[in-house]
Amino acid sequence: MTADPLWAPWRLPFILGEAKPPDPEETFEFLSGAEPECFLCQAAVTKDHRAHHVVLRTEHTVTVLNRYPYNSGHVLLAPRRHVARLEELPEAVGGELMRNLARLVGLLETVMRPEGFNVGLNLGRVAGAGLPGHLHWHIVPRWNGDTNFMPVLGDTNVIPQALDALWEQLTEAIGPNA
Repeated sequence: MTADPLWAPWRLPFILGEAKPPDPEETFEFLSGAEPECFLCQAAVTKDHRAHHVVLRTEHTVTVLNRYPYNSGHVLLAPRRHVARLEELPEAVGGELMRNLARLVGLLETVMRPEGFNVGLNLGRVAGAGLPGHLHWHIVPRWNGDTNFMPVLGDTNVIPQALDALWEQLTEAIGPNA
């Protein structure tokens, strides 16, 4: 049995490791220690939440849709500050990360009705971190029978939902006072 090809051109910049340059029209007032080319540092301060796929930003954290998702509903939760190591996280930030992790799992359960989740943190490039300088947790909804977590290992899998549609669902569910 051979895999069916699926045209997915949005994945090529990720595969090639090409960073998306900051929007020349948007100016950022970065937090101290930020890396201007880091998409999470940009999301931490952007005023254009939709363009940066920000679904939740709190005092210490930012949550964005993964632009290269393993499955529908795949989000990234990160500290707002550019931090590469767990021991660099202040206790208040770690606590807020865990509270928001629970909040996001609950939100995704309500909006998407998955049957389970993969939640993970890759520390270092050799461990799979595509952005090793900025800690971030992957929250990936899963359904019985989906085989889409590592798409290299199977037949064709399709992500059926556009990022903009998911952004609208999640930000509506979070509400205006988040």
